[in-house]
Amino acid sequence: MSFALALLAAQVGALNTPGAAPPLPHERDTTPLRPPRNRTKVAGAPAPRVVTETVCPQTGDFAADADASRALAARSTGVERAKANECLGTLLGMTGRWNEAGTAFAAARQDARTPSWRARLGAAAGEAALNGNDPATALTALDATVPDALDSIAMSGFVALLRARALVALKRDAEAEAPLAQARDAAPNDAEIWLLSATLSRRLNRLADAQSRIEKAVALKPADPAIGLEAGVIAVLAGRDEAARRSWQSVVATAPSSIEATTAKGYLAQLDPALASKPTPKPTEQPSR
Repeated sequence: MSFALALLAAQVGALNTPGAAPPLPHERDTTPLRPPRNRTKVAGAPAPRVVTETVCPQTGDFAADADASRALAARSTGVERAKANECLGTLLGMTGRWNEAGTAFAAARQDARTPSWRARLGAAAGEAALNGNDPATALTALDATVPDALDSIAMSGFVALLRARALVALKRDAEAEAPLAQARDAAPNDAEIWLLSATLSRRLNRLADAQSRIEKAVALKPADPAIGLEAGVIAVLAGRDEAARRSWQSVVATAPSSIEATTAKGYLAQLDPALASKPTPKPTEQPSR
């Protein structure tokens, strides 16, 4: 079996070589909520995406603040309970307790008064469930959020992006195309969305679409190692081995300590074992389009 065929067969699993398979849409960092202002983020927590607008406790003790928010939610009603549960979800997410965070956000959404607030909380609940590896719960929360997000192009696009992640995680790849297209329309200059679009097209064996979308991602963020890695995968599956080499060598050169560089080295070793002893290109080289 050729390397390209082996790589194609390995798209839904690990390669039988050094390095992991390229990240799939649901495997990439889905990111939690933005912590309250002036708060130190927990080491290792993903970067923020959904922003909380509620003022939360800020004593510096995450556990104590979460307990205070939980107690306030228990004795409050209506808007105050929604705010307390939103803070609780934010604090739980900052400590990696995603399932509990999602439950808190979902409870807050029930008491929220405005569509924009409900949309934000619904997106937060879905994002937390994705971070907690529960795509079914995430999709349920996000589907319910779609009507509330209609008044905001940005929020509608973000909810669509999360829905696409959940669908891919549930192995419903073809269904993820429509929400991912909506996400692209809402944020046409977001390189990550174009990367995910290219990856999904590649998974669906639509290599022409994958190529055009990865080119857009490269144009928006040329030095991103995940984009360079995916560009090489798409190239080798299309029979463009030299372009794949350039992409993967560029990943190794520009981000040598990254996980993507480790994967790229494994792919290069498969494509041509002799490349392992060759020098990598200068860091100024960009991923192949």
